[in-house]
Amino acid sequence: MSDRPYVLLSCAMSADGYIDDATPERLRLSSAADWDRVDAVRAGCDAILVGAGTVRADDPRLLVRSETRRQKRVARGLPPDLTKVTLTWSGDLDPGARFFTTGESPKLVYAPPPAAGELASRLDGLAEVVDAGDPLSLPAVLSDLAGRGVKRLMVEGGGGVHTLFLTGDAVDEIQLVVAPFFIGDPSAPRFVRSGLFPQSPERPMRLAEATRIGDLALLRYLTGNARG
Repeated sequence: MSDRPYVLLSCAMSADGYIDDATPERLRLSSAADWDRVDAVRAGCDAILVGAGTVRADDPRLLVRSETRRQKRVARGLPPDLTKVTLTWSGDLDPGARFFTTGESPKLVYAPPPAAGELASRLDGLAEVVDAGDPLSLPAVLSDLAGRGVKRLMVEGGGGVHTLFLTGDAVDEIQLVVAPFFIGDPSAPRFVRSGLFPQSPERPMRLAEATRIGDLALLRYLTGNARG
C-alpha cells in the first residue's frame, strides 16, 4: 500500500484498553492539556477519519479548535480545517450530524455500492459519497485520498476502524494515551477488536516517545511502515 497517505492513528484508552464505558454518556479519558495536544496534531494533518459508528455515537465536529492554529494553516495556503472522512458499510448516517454540518472543508463518505447510491442522494450538498468497492476496500480508500492530495491522514476511531487499519498494515504511527484507571466491563468498546495483526512479537513496533501529561501517559509508536 505505497500509494497512500502517511497514517497517524490517535487514541485515548483506559489502563485496561477500553476507549469508553457502557453507559450512554461519553467517558472522558483525556484532559484539557491532552485535548490541546491532539488539536495541534490535527492541525498538522490534511484529513481526519472516523468510522460511521463514531459519527453516530459521539457526533464529533472534527475541527481544529485553536484559532491561532487555524490562522497558521491558512497562512500556509491550507484550509482552516481538515478534510473529514468516514467509512460506512450500512449507509446509516444522519445528514444532521455535526460531521456534515460544521466546517467548510470537504466531507468524504466511502461506502460499498449497495449503500453508496442512496447515501449520495441523502447527503447531496453535504458530502461526496465515493464507491469504495464491495466489500469496502481500505487500499482503494487510501489511494483515492492520496489522489486528492491528502499526504497526512489522522485516524481517530473507533475500535473497528483501528482494527481495520492495523490488520491492514496501513498505519505508520500510533499516538496512544493511557488513562490512569480501569473500566473492566467486557461489554464496553476496546481500542482494537480481535484480528490478525502484523504488529506481532516477531514484528514489534518501535517506541519513539513516552511523555507524561499530568497523570496520563502518551506513548508514540512507529510501525515498520513509518516513512516520516
